[in-house]
Amino acid sequence: MTVSATKTTSTAKLFSYPLNAWFAVGWDYELTAKGILARTIAGRPLALYRTADGRPVALADACWHRLAPLSQGKLVGRDEIQCPYHGLRYNAAGRCTSMPAQETLNPSATVPSFPVIERYRYVWVWLGDPTKADPGLLPDMHQMDSPEWAGDGETIHAPCNYQLVLDNLMDLTHEEFVHSSSIGQEELSESEFEVTHGETSVTVTRWMRNIDAPPFWLKNMRDKFPGFEGKVDRWQIIHYYFPSTICIDVGVAEAGTGAPEGDRSRGVNGYVMNTITPETDRSSHYFWAFMRNYRLESQLITTQLRNGVHGVFGEDEAMLQSQQTAIDANPDYEFYNLNIDMGGLWVRRLLERALEAEGRLATLPSA
Repeated sequence: MTVSATKTTSTAKLFSYPLNAWFAVGWDYELTAKGILARTIAGRPLALYRTADGRPVALADACWHRLAPLSQGKLVGRDEIQCPYHGLRYNAAGRCTSMPAQETLNPSATVPSFPVIERYRYVWVWLGDPTKADPGLLPDMHQMDSPEWAGDGETIHAPCNYQLVLDNLMDLTHEEFVHSSSIGQEELSESEFEVTHGETSVTVTRWMRNIDAPPFWLKNMRDKFPGFEGKVDRWQIIHYYFPSTICIDVGVAEAGTGAPEGDRSRGVNGYVMNTITPETDRSSHYFWAFMRNYRLESQLITTQLRNGVHGVFGEDEAMLQSQQTAIDANPDYEFYNLNIDMGGLWVRRLLERALEAEGRLATLPSA
C-alpha cells in the first residue's frame, strides 16, 4: 500500500461534538436510587439518579432558582430531587413540585430533562432535539450483555479531546510502538488493510497471516489450548458506530486452520468494546470492556484480561495526554495524514456531516 502524507488542519481548532446522538453517561451500576451522580457530558453538567422503581433520570445540574448544582442536593420521595440551596424539588421530568418559601408554584420553574435509555450495561443520554432520540440509533454493543460472551471493563477519564481517542482506536498500528511488550508486533505496520464505510459506520479490516503470537495473545491461546506452540493468523476488525463507539473484533487462531475464511474454532476471539463520551473540549469519559467467547465460566480469566487491558490502555492514556498537551502548546501546527489514517478520516467526515446538519460545523477541522 502506498504511503502518502497530506495536511489536514490547524491544531488550533478544537474538535466539536454532535448533540443529536446517544452518549454513554455511565455504567448501569453507577446510577442508584440512593444518591445523585454528577457528570458533565458534551459540556453540559448533569445530575443523574434512579427513581424508586429503577428508572434512570438525567436533569440539568442547575436549579431554576439560582443555578445551584442539584447534584449536591438529595433524593426525596419516589422520584424527586431537592436543591441543596433553597429546597426546591423537581420531578423526573424536571418540573418543580415544591417551593418551600411559597405555596404558589411559578409555572416556569423547570430544569431541562434529557432522554435516557439503559442498554448494554450502560446508561445513555441524548442532549439534542428530544424528538429525534430514537433508541434504534444506539450503537450495536450486543456482546456486552450476551450470554455467549463474558468480560468486564472500566472507565478512563481521558485528559484529551474525544476525537484523539477515536483516532487512536481507528489506527491500531500504534500498537507496534506504544504496546510493544504486550500486543504490538512489526507485522501490524507491514500488513494490508481494507476500509469500508456506510452512512453512520466505518470498518477497518486487517489480517496478519502465519505470524508469531504476541505475548498477550499467546497467553490467551494457552488458556484455551494448553501448551499451544506455533504460528497464528491474527485479525483486527474495527467497527466504528456514530457518534463515538468503536467495537474491535480481535483474535488469533492456529495458522492455516481457516480463520480468514470464517472458521475460528482453533483460535481465541475477543471484542474490545469502547464508547467515548466527550466531557469538555479537552477531556473525555472513556468506557471500555474486553469481552470473550471462550472459557466463559472463568472469573480468573475475566479478571486477568481486564487487568491486562487496563495496563495497555494506561499506555494509550499517557500518549493521548501528551498529544493533547502538544496540541495546546502548538496551536499553529498542522495535522498530517498517512494511509493508515484512512479509517479515522472517514470517522471525521461522518462527524462533520452531523455537525453541519446541526449548524455547528465551524469548530470541527475538515478531513
